[in-house]
Amino acid sequence: MIRRRLLIKCAVIAAICVLAAGCLRWLPWTSSPSLSARAAAPPTTEPAASNPPVQSAEIADGNSETTATDDPAASKPPGSPKVLLTASPRRGNNPIDGARSYEYLKQLCALGPRASGSRGMAAQQKLLADHFEKLGAKIHWQKFTIRDPRSGQPVEIANLLVEWHPERKDRILLMTHYDTRPFPDRDPNPRKAVSGTFIGANDGGSGTAVLMELAHYMPDLKGPYGVDFLFLDAEELVYEEKRDRYFIGSEYFARDYVANPPAYRYKWGVLLDMVGDRQLQLYQEKNSAWWDDTRPLVEEIWGTAHRLGVREFIPQRRYEVSDDHQMLHNIARIPTCDIIDFDYPVGPGGRFWHTEADTPDKCSADSLAKVGWVMLEWLQTTR
Repeated sequence: MIRRRLLIKCAVIAAICVLAAGCLRWLPWTSSPSLSARAAAPPTTEPAASNPPVQSAEIADGNSETTATDDPAASKPPGSPKVLLTASPRRGNNPIDGARSYEYLKQLCALGPRASGSRGMAAQQKLLADHFEKLGAKIHWQKFTIRDPRSGQPVEIANLLVEWHPERKDRILLMTHYDTRPFPDRDPNPRKAVSGTFIGANDGGSGTAVLMELAHYMPDLKGPYGVDFLFLDAEELVYEEKRDRYFIGSEYFARDYVANPPAYRYKWGVLLDMVGDRQLQLYQEKNSAWWDDTRPLVEEIWGTAHRLGVREFIPQRRYEVSDDHQMLHNIARIPTCDIIDFDYPVGPGGRFWHTEADTPDKCSADSLAKVGWVMLEWLQTTR
């Protein structure tokens, strides 16, 4: 009898232990293996956390305006309405040769200042013509003459149009300005500001280098669209801010496009300006995101960057920039957006924008390659 009672007690104790073990699984101090593993994972090589995450960005609309003639570090206006990107990014191998892109940038800067009508500009024009013709493109010069805003002497201006797959009547226009400012007018040294040397690595050189690199991929480009590269002269042949005109080359191109319409039409235009910054942050330019006809273009390009995992394209509106894209959009009626990093400079190294410090070491092969990758992928997938 005693033995039977002991067996019953043992069975009861065993049942209690089983029940207790099951309850312990749900107590708050227990951790799942997945959470522990996530916490222990090594840090990734993604860009610094100062960039808002692309996967889910909340943006508030702001009233401040900033133009290309303002200091990019002067204000940080809030952005635009909420944008949510929910698709998972597709990270892979970037086909763009960043090292080669950076070499192109250094070649351009080695020519020295490339202001409109200068010897440096003439050398750059020969370099570009040889480069694109060697890769199989057809080139066309759009030349005209203006007056030097200081002396009144004639200055020859030349926009360069580079055609890929000219038989395709539906086309896309990728553009950049390739002139440099005559002097580094925002240099902290007052003497250099009026007589110094402005190389324009980021401002003038970076967009040109990206297009030089993209040229290697254009002959094999599939899809319905032909592509033209447009190098705009006299974007900033400016000696006195309130006197001299900006965007002379793009205005001329836009007016000629209207007055002498070609047999083809441009579905989209994309301006690349200041895209080589080592700390690249490409926010959506406000005009480009506001205009009804360019908003889908902006969404496509930043969506492409998200799919590729290129987090430097940040889906927030930041600056309202006066730039060449306005001439193409407002005069030629070509839906054109501006891809520009207007947060240049960044960091303790001082001012880079429109100073002697805008040199290749402030740019990076990685930034050039990422911008080139997004543009190439977009060209291959847009319909």
